Amino acid sequence: MTSSGAIGQTIELNYKSWLTENARCINEIQNLEKRNNELFIGAYGLASELSSAVPSQQITLTSNPDYRYSGNPSDEDKWERFRFDTAAELISYAIGCMMGRYSLDEPGLIYAHAMNVGFEPKRYATFPADTDGIVPITDELWFADDAPSRIRDFLRAVWGSDTLEENMAWLAESLGAKASETPDETIRRYIADKFFKDHLQTYKKRPIYWLFSSGKQGAFQALVYLHRYSEGTLARLRAEYVVPLTGKIQNRIEMLQKDANAASSTAARNKLNKEVEKLKKKHVELLAYDEQLRHYADLRITLDLDDGVKVNYGKFGDLLADVKAITGGAGDD
Repeated sequence: MTSSGAIGQTIELNYKSWLTENARCINEIQNLEKRNNELFIGAYGLASELSSAVPSQQITLTSNPDYRYSGNPSDEDKWERFRFDTAAELISYAIGCMMGRYSLDEPGLIYAHAMNVGFEPKRYATFPADTDGIVPITDELWFADDAPSRIRDFLRAVWGSDTLEENMAWLAESLGAKASETPDETIRRYIADKFFKDHLQTYKKRPIYWLFSSGKQGAFQALVYLHRYSEGTLARLRAEYVVPLTGKIQNRIEMLQKDANAASSTAARNKLNKEVEKLKKKHVELLAYDEQLRHYADLRITLDLDDGVKVNYGKFGDLLADVKAITGGAGDD
């Protein structure tokens, strides 16, 4: 779907072409399997006992919805789920390009070494990789280089500016846009709330993008690419993101308090005060997180990739999300 010839086209058009190619491949494999069955049935004289037919559910390709989704969903539900999963996979690939794992300029895996050693920015000309492998995924726009914002840049790089808004709308609709949301808001909601859960499932609780999270208030969240982590990453995370965000939230609180005092109606004042209380909770959470982050940053923790994700993920206390699910317990290898 992200071929070099996509400029000027749309995601929807590429998606439909991809579905057609998938159907051709599935049909070809189905016919080959049927032919194999016919040969074996004929060789053993079992024509009266066995059928050579191969149900589409037995064609074990993830691009085959009949195989991918169990429980006999309706055709409508099956294709809705497939479109959602395809959109989620596209976002995952885009985040991989942001991290430098993949590049629009070269096929295959580009960077998967350790401690950011040997990382070459020049290999990412069409869509530049993030400078530090730290990508915020907050539920509000606090940073210009956060993942939801860079999705726009990614779509522009692949499909061009002329079809950007159409492509944003298609992607948002695929992800289950709410009636009151803009495409940017839908994509931000998916990335902030669901992306890491899907990533954990894809990588069977051994993620390559680690979610640093301040807690249940969601004041701050950022993905860090495991292979680009270095002993200076936490200090940079704090200096470039957490400390500045603390100030931004405080400024927003003060601005909203002034607006609330000047509000012309009780309803407007109550709405603003509610937002103030929400931000105050986030601010308190972020201050506590900053204290923890400073402690771990001073330790300058290094990783040994040979130890695996389970061991390394447990080195950061409560700075990371879903620690128990990933590090596991007895018998969880």
